[in-house]
Amino acid sequence: MSQYVSRLGSNRMAPRLRFPGAFPGSHRKPRRIAMLSVHTSPLHQPGTGDAGGMNVYIVELAKRLATINIEVEIFTRATTGALPPAVELAPGVLVRHVDAGPYEGLAKEDLPAQLCAFTHGVMQAWAGQRPGYYDLVHSHYWLSGHVGWLAAQRWGVPLVHAMHTMAKVKNAALAEGDTPEPAARVIGETQIVSAADRLIANTAEEADELVRFYEADPAAVAVVHPGVNLERFRPADGRAAARGRLGLPQDAFVPLFAGRIQPLKAPDVLLRAVAVLLDRDPSLRTRMVVPVVGGPSGSGLAKPEGLQKLAARLGIADVVRFHPPVGQDQLADWFRAASVLVMPSYSESFGLVAIEAQAAGTPVVAAAVGGLPVAVRDGASGFLIPGHDPQAYAQQLARFAESPELVARMGAAAAAHAQGFGWDTAASATADVYTAALHEHRRRVRVHHG
Repeated sequence: MSQYVSRLGSNRMAPRLRFPGAFPGSHRKPRRIAMLSVHTSPLHQPGTGDAGGMNVYIVELAKRLATINIEVEIFTRATTGALPPAVELAPGVLVRHVDAGPYEGLAKEDLPAQLCAFTHGVMQAWAGQRPGYYDLVHSHYWLSGHVGWLAAQRWGVPLVHAMHTMAKVKNAALAEGDTPEPAARVIGETQIVSAADRLIANTAEEADELVRFYEADPAAVAVVHPGVNLERFRPADGRAAARGRLGLPQDAFVPLFAGRIQPLKAPDVLLRAVAVLLDRDPSLRTRMVVPVVGGPSGSGLAKPEGLQKLAARLGIADVVRFHPPVGQDQLADWFRAASVLVMPSYSESFGLVAIEAQAAGTPVVAAAVGGLPVAVRDGASGFLIPGHDPQAYAQQLARFAESPELVARMGAAAAAHAQGFGWDTAASATADVYTAALHEHRRRVRVHHG
């Protein structure tokens, strides 16, 4: 990661944006951008289907960009015929629904076949506008990147792309029983890395992976940490009040899993760790509740009841409570109510849920993968665990179970740590990336025509 050290410095909480060729603010920032999110709508509830951290990222970033006078139009695939062609999400943020393939029952794996139809819809929307309507394209995830590549070329504007996750990285750390990402995605991602004017990485590690796995130009990669909605995710009226609202016992030990239920997110590791804990200390059974908040997704859809069956096999069905995905406000209550959030993921580009839980005043036990070492301050706001051994997770959970004081102390440190991840900072840094991409694009055009 040496080529990024000079950019980020030793302090992870230093200013968010460091990359060669960052230009001073005198260059014009874009007035209006086209943001592309093919496979997941910003209007969908996170934790359902393929909706997750990326939905939250796009919504929050777009809203904050609008407040600094960058209009955002988000193109996404229509998933029901009842949707109007365009919906105002917030002042300055418009969601455009594009008809591409059947509304229902289309898996993410089937979407590459619909990219031509989606691109057509984007081009139709653009054709109805005056020339130069969009200053820049910002695509999210590789499917959107392909549409963005074509749109940016056709419109003569720069392309900024955010991977969110990468096939080569996921395949290098595959969960047992999970399906490898297909070769078509690897090829697609490689093409986008080559075509994009700027790549936005969530962390220095992701920036390094773009260079190492995809031969990205280090000068084209900008590191911008995602943010967290600090108004929504905050300690508020505390753990006791949140437990009262959710019907949880006040004195219970509550290790929480929140997220999509699929092998990649490894909720099974938490269940196995709970079984280990109960073997070691059977008295915990009377005062432990393990909520699993989220729905099956991705390869988890193949066996949607798999986790319930595992809980029964492990003999812990009496302490595990399965809850469907909830809205953001109620999710904040789940975070406040928990003793600790557990994130044993095999791969996380950032781990937004970890920041949200910490902002709500809850410590985190997480796998030391992807962006989680940036999201969690090991030993202060939570504990990072190398690997996915349930015994190791059980060991750290036991520390919290035995010491409510540790929950309180680390929870306070977690809330303080999360304050460094506001969305305003992320939006400002992203706007700087846009400005740099625009400046360089214009310079290239001048040279080409000069």
